[in-house]
Amino acid sequence: MKLFTDNRQTRSYLMKKFEAVGISPQTRLGQNFLIDLNLLRLLYESGNIESNDVVLEVGTGTGALTALLSDTAAAVITVDVDPVMQELARQELFGRENIRFLQMDILKNKNTLRSEVLDAVYNELDKVGLNGERRKFKLVSNLPYCIATPLISNLLRSSVPPVLMCVTIQKELAERITAEPATKDWGALSLWTQSQCWTEIVRIMPASVFWPRPKVESAIVKLILDEKRRNKIPDLDFFNEFSRAIFFHRRKFLRAGLCGMFKRTIPKQRIDEIMEKMQFNPNTRAETLPLKTMQKLCELCRQELLKLPEKERKIF
Repeated sequence: MKLFTDNRQTRSYLMKKFEAVGISPQTRLGQNFLIDLNLLRLLYESGNIESNDVVLEVGTGTGALTALLSDTAAAVITVDVDPVMQELARQELFGRENIRFLQMDILKNKNTLRSEVLDAVYNELDKVGLNGERRKFKLVSNLPYCIATPLISNLLRSSVPPVLMCVTIQKELAERITAEPATKDWGALSLWTQSQCWTEIVRIMPASVFWPRPKVESAIVKLILDEKRRNKIPDLDFFNEFSRAIFFHRRKFLRAGLCGMFKRTIPKQRIDEIMEKMQFNPNTRAETLPLKTMQKLCELCRQELLKLPEKERKIF
């Protein structure tokens, strides 16, 4: 049952709708609505939604994308922190039984997702799909800028990460996710996402395609999980922590960074031995190292920490 006509999610439609109910967009909550219908459709199509998919949407808004997802997916879990906005979406999407609405902040804190959201997703994943096939977990969303990094990062830390993530985010963040080594954008987020996913920018979007207009350009970015890459990481939590720490002072020489990271655990002499084993010169910087080299360096450091009592295995 398709409830939406082509005037849905245009600027004029939204302005009239909001005026009728006496509300206005709250930019502090990241309420910048994608009003270009072609780009809204592109976001949906880039998610490659199939009939056995369980789709997580963060930022329900008025439900325009939710409706497209609901037309195809087995189940849609849609989350919004704004109770008024989600009530509007509930009314517009009334009768769609494959949608579950959750009104909450998806982040419990910076490093933790709400268990209620993950439980809802996992509950749907446990159901038998069409023709007995396993259901697949995807994230497709017009994300509020303020939650994009912790959401993507924490989903990749979860026990069942999405097989695909397709989201609108700030252009600068998209460039960091897809960055090449030895460029200004190569950093902790690049290392973390590319260690597990294939990444690409689908489309750069000007501020004019949103209402209200944000102060920055945006992008549709796509991340496809590569389980072989992910399974090669012996300790995901340690690699996540290492990725952030190694770029904490990105302009430092690598040796100085490693000595600072492990000053209470790995002696400088052993750091020098690791540097020599990796054939690094004294002027090597973390920002120049490619993914596989970073992973090898991380594992050598982890193996050193495993020689210590568990409570002493710390970075910083």
